[in-house]
Amino acid sequence: MCFGNRFYINLLCSDDPDSEIVLHFNPRLDESSVVFNTMECSAWGSEERGGSPAFQRGESFELHLIAKKEGFKVVVGDTEYHQFSYRLPPERALWMEVGGDVQPELVKIF
Repeated sequence: MCFGNRFYINLLCSDDPDSEIVLHFNPRLDESSVVFNTMECSAWGSEERGGSPAFQRGESFELHLIAKKEGFKVVVGDTEYHQFSYRLPPERALWMEVGGDVQPELVKIF
């Protein structure tokens, strides 16, 4: 459930605080956008922005981050929201970090 202006999900290469980030998914309700990015060698790449976020404050949502051949497919509810091309190999993502104004109710990894 999203209860504020921003939250993020990072798919990390390690549990090290300076870990590279395979996928940074960052809905920003206060900016009406979602930022996608990668951090490699301690430097952020170029931001990609999705359109209006499909999230509402105080409402639950279902989010799928699907590793496809060509990149991450992001699905919110039943709707494909964005395609993010890989900058780092997806198999390097070993950890997930969730933070900001969100309260996860269930996380499934398969």
